[in-house]
Amino acid sequence: MAEEKKVVKKPAAKKAPAKAAAKKPVAKKTVAAKKAPAKTTTTKKPVAAKTAAKKPAAKKTAPKKNTVSVTLVKSFYGRLPVHRATVTGLGLKRINHTVVLQDTPEVRGMINKVSYLLKVEG
Repeated sequence: MAEEKKVVKKPAAKKAPAKAAAKKPVAKKTVAAKKAPAKTTTTKKPVAAKTAAKKPAAKKTAPKKNTVSVTLVKSFYGRLPVHRATVTGLGLKRINHTVVLQDTPEVRGMINKVSYLLKVEG
């Protein structure tokens, strides 16, 4: 006859998760502690008003800065990526879109770079 082997399965030992054992109970803060702190009573002394005459605020007129009006007259579709970025940097979004910019060397350089797409006034 054939011999039969009996396999005895041992129950697996239950281990507590390491994270659960490491957790410490956290004390909950009470709602009353979060409310306004205790009020202290102090007496304030009246402050003497200063009687110094104030000068009326003079309106400062900002010096007129030179501006330049730039209009996109040609599409930047199919142009070099650097030129597309320059047109976007000037604030132009579509054909016949006009923006008014300060006339600075930086803006002038950007205008010169893509001048074949623009109409410049002023």
